[in-house]
Amino acid sequence: MNDTNSEMGSREDVAGVPLDPVEIREAVRRIDTWVKAGTRPAAYVVQANALSVVCSHEDKEYSDCLASANLCVADGMPLVWLLRRKGYHQQERVYGPDLMLNLCKQAEQVGWKCFFYGDTPQVLDKLAQELCRRFPRLNMVGSLSPPFRDLSIEEDLLMCQRINAAHPDILWVALGAPRQDLWMYHHREKLDLSVMHGVGAAFGFISGTVPQAPVWMREIGLEWLFRLAMEPRRLWKRYTITNLKFLYYIVTLEIFKTRS
Repeated sequence: MNDTNSEMGSREDVAGVPLDPVEIREAVRRIDTWVKAGTRPAAYVVQANALSVVCSHEDKEYSDCLASANLCVADGMPLVWLLRRKGYHQQERVYGPDLMLNLCKQAEQVGWKCFFYGDTPQVLDKLAQELCRRFPRLNMVGSLSPPFRDLSIEEDLLMCQRINAAHPDILWVALGAPRQDLWMYHHREKLDLSVMHGVGAAFGFISGTVPQAPVWMREIGLEWLFRLAMEPRRLWKRYTITNLKFLYYIVTLEIFKTRS
């Protein structure tokens, strides 16, 4: 039974994206409630940022995906600033890697069974080593690295069967946005688990295989610049064209709307 609606509380529309103005502690509390309740279909958590705003305006299915998310948190600092502007003065960034680590701590304490889906086999191996170091009693029941392409129906069914066979409570999904969010949206009724959390590059950051921006850059909203410098060929489009589109939506849907 899915009882997450009573947990969702009020949401705030930010440039067309329905955000949950929560802190990490509250996000962990809600997820813990869903795991304890054995929520079905699976609840899923989206880490929203500038790309989420742009995709929600360009893709109706993705907009529906965000609206259906059980928790849609402000991962990007511009979204945090906009929430503060709307009166949520204590709003903090719900940074994907930080939320994942807080959830792993909770999982170790209460015995959740954890599964990891996405990235490469090498990253998954190093992630497992690092999580074992930090959380020695964490119950990791499996991991899968899917091909970096669309799966056939048969391949997708096999992946679901392998995840379900491990009987996890929580599944971390690292396929990159917006792909991971749509994957959770489409698989919430196919998987026998309580919670899915889309974490983007968190596997790489936590495992140490991907350089992470210094804290000061993350706190002032310049993480994108660091990541662009590290991976210019892969990220230039996201952090130039996408950011310009994001600014357009913010100006037209937030600033002008407030003044009118």
